Amino acid sequence: MEENIGVYEGLFILDANAYARDHDGLAQEVNGLIEAAGGHIEVSRLWEERRLAYPIKGHRKGAYWITYFRMPTSNLTGLTRECEIQDNILRQLFIRLPGALVEPILEHARGGGVVRAVPVSDKEDDNENAEEEIEEEEVGV
Repeated sequence: MEENIGVYEGLFILDANAYARDHDGLAQEVNGLIEAAGGHIEVSRLWEERRLAYPIKGHRKGAYWITYFRMPTSNLTGLTRECEIQDNILRQLFIRLPGALVEPILEHARGGGVVRAVPVSDKEDDNENAEEEIEEEEVGV
């Protein structure tokens, strides 16, 4: 019987203090959990660090780590269970990507950020020399 292998987006909210102390170690821990569950990492990177809307396990800040990986669907329950018992992982969410969107999403995730032109207000009282500014921002998938 052939295994059903899916491509997943995994979003982890990590303990920001632990991430600040050892960002490479914590990233390897997350990737190691996925690989131990039979997954293959496609893209794994920090999305952003930010204040949480409400405290989770007493933490007010979190580091959002986003990962794209391939894994047999039957192994996802075990991975979820392993993530729930890790002290440095506050929350996790796994979403299976639709087949038609896998390659565009992975290509975007490998690129990291997007450069956009952002118009500045042209009111004279706001800014006498109104020009277009180019700003780099990360865009979540």
